[in-house]
Amino acid sequence: MKVTTKKWWWPVCLMGLWLPTWLCAQGVQATLSRHQMQLGETVELILSTSGHAGIDGLSTKALQKDFQVIGRSSGSQISIINGKRTERSTLNITLMPRRSGRLTVPALGFAGGYTTPLPLTVTPPDPAAAGRSGKRVFLEASIKPRRGYIGQQRVYTVRLYIGLDHLFNAQLEPPHLQTVKVRKLGDDLHYLAQRGGHRYRVIEQRYALMPTQSGNFKIPALRFQGTVGNTASPFADANRFFAQNGFGFAPGMLVGGKQIVALAPAQPLYVKAVPANWRGRWLPARQLSLALTGLPVSDTLHVGQVFNLHMRVQAQGLSSNTLPQPSLPTLSGASVYPDRSVDKTSDNGQWVHGQRDRSFAVIPQRPGRLTMPPVTLKWFDVQSGKTRIARIPAHHFTVLAALETSHVTPPKASTTAPSAASTPVLAGKATKLPKSDTLVIDKASMWRWIVWFGLGLVLLLVLVLSLLWWWQARKKVVAVQDRVPGRFATRSLHQAFMRSLSDGNTSAQIHALLAWARAERPHLRNLGELSAALNCPAQRAAIQAMQQRQYSHLSVVAEPDLAKAFVKGFIWRSDSSHNGDSALPPLYPFDLNQS
Repeated sequence: MKVTTKKWWWPVCLMGLWLPTWLCAQGVQATLSRHQMQLGETVELILSTSGHAGIDGLSTKALQKDFQVIGRSSGSQISIINGKRTERSTLNITLMPRRSGRLTVPALGFAGGYTTPLPLTVTPPDPAAAGRSGKRVFLEASIKPRRGYIGQQRVYTVRLYIGLDHLFNAQLEPPHLQTVKVRKLGDDLHYLAQRGGHRYRVIEQRYALMPTQSGNFKIPALRFQGTVGNTASPFADANRFFAQNGFGFAPGMLVGGKQIVALAPAQPLYVKAVPANWRGRWLPARQLSLALTGLPVSDTLHVGQVFNLHMRVQAQGLSSNTLPQPSLPTLSGASVYPDRSVDKTSDNGQWVHGQRDRSFAVIPQRPGRLTMPPVTLKWFDVQSGKTRIARIPAHHFTVLAALETSHVTPPKASTTAPSAASTPVLAGKATKLPKSDTLVIDKASMWRWIVWFGLGLVLLLVLVLSLLWWWQARKKVVAVQDRVPGRFATRSLHQAFMRSLSDGNTSAQIHALLAWARAERPHLRNLGELSAALNCPAQRAAIQAMQQRQYSHLSVVAEPDLAKAFVKGFIWRSDSSHNGDSALPPLYPFDLNQS
């Protein structure tokens, strides 16, 4: 008989060619820093993958149709968890849309796979913002949605537009209202925008607002305050590159500063009360789910056979303390031992995610039919305005008598086991072995315990002796270090700084310079205080150049000789203070303490 294989071998070959690409694509992820923007602004496309393969060879040709590629940067992160080493590489691409409308970032070939297309909404420039573009610093604020129910999350967005290169001592207040809970969402977004023909650096912050009372309210106007430096100052250039990222500089280097204030318009907030016909806990959410895992594979159980269940309730738009604690209904014929719930509240930069997890140990107590009733949770869908029910269906089991054997089969492993403190002891009838078997097992166990006990004593003795030896050695080292004069430590730090000049690492040079300076002046906190305490123009110019390399995208016109400037040590001012007080403002400009 003739066998024909042409009908089945070619699908197998195609699957073999496609499988490696599919496996590589599993570790590829693509996200956008935001999904809605105005024309003239930039957005970050963030690509990440496991490992480092293909990260440098990405082609951006597919993006050229709708986007202008402004720049790109890459990085990698290595983590070791439980002895397992993982590496993750990222590639950030800065894009500026060429037109307004609903755009799509196309799929890109990356690290052996393809990314998922990402939607992006680009609106025309706001005429109101363009009308204010004559101001070099201004604020925009918005709330979405303005109308909603009590407890429903809103997203409050504030954007700070900075068109100045020499701005200092900047402070932006967070929103505050007694009847509204405020939570910071994600990290600040930094991008460029054009308004009225001017280019601005934009710092965008988002907050989650959750009203606790019904009524009509107003989010007060946010206040921004800063200082504009005098461009005639000899330190204007140094101040300018610090201002590129919104950072201030030492007030001793600011000449003729002028205070500026910008206000974001107050935003109305309309909060409706809980519907009159609502019964039970009020849960206004965008999404809510209820899940139960860890159910036995078989529907047949035995008396005393423990199995562990894991229940999770999670919602989008609600924090964990708003959600009810997961609980099982009363089970007739079984004992339930709940564990403590594990609560978690996070956000994705726009919406709050609340989650509560809880484990339960269930032990059948008698033969027969064991029924687990359905579990339901009522919640209100704020997107559709309808009442919805999250449900876990009922489950039925047949419970047989306890196993009457000397070896009881261990229970099936569940996805999440309860803690040791809450794990119950197996219930059921005690099984008895024949007397002769019991004697043999006891003798063997006794000798094994004697051997293990002896080994444990030996290891404990070795550990105690090792700790005593380490303690004595450490006391000797500390005593020797206490006798080392401070001049030797200062000389060592000076040599460490001079060695750091050879590798070109500006961050390492700054760290070594500050460590050396603090050995002589412990109160110094940053390079600004160090420069103000020096009496040598060459050393102050060298510090200014190091700051410009570290924090500015501008190149240094004349690079000073750092080794020559510091080879003979610091030249301090005669009136330099040695105490810890400093009139310098904090380096970071914004007070972002969350409410």
